[in-house]
Amino acid sequence: MTEQHRILDADIIMVTSFQDADPMGVVYHGNYFRYFEEARRILMEKIAYSYHDMMASGYMWPIIDTRVKYVKPIPFNHQIRITATLTEWENRLRVDYVIYDAESGVRMTKAHTMQVAVGIEDGEMCFVSPKAFTDKVETWHAGTE
Repeated sequence: MTEQHRILDADIIMVTSFQDADPMGVVYHGNYFRYFEEARRILMEKIAYSYHDMMASGYMWPIIDTRVKYVKPIPFNHQIRITATLTEWENRLRVDYVIYDAESGVRMTKAHTMQVAVGIEDGEMCFVSPKAFTDKVETWHAGTE
């Protein structure tokens, strides 16, 4: 029997900036990662595993893989909603993202990032996510809304 979990996600609303746009007035593709990062930061804070908590637990979490599907161009001065969802955590951290037009709800981008734990002291990659992280996820899943 498969154990069911609540969906662990976070939403943020942002307005794209002029400096994020290319000369054609649409958000430059490299800037999407800043939006993903902000949504991921809020997601990790939701389970009390912020960047400071990561460092205090003795691990850093570099990104090892990413994929982005640019569905619709995002213009500057445009309100967007970014959703970050934790979809894997036992052996690596995978976060899936969707960027929506905040007003219409139309999907504009979908993506994911994968990260692994690396010990700060020894620089060694962990093949299983550290207990300091998985305990935070499991504690969140065990909670009630």
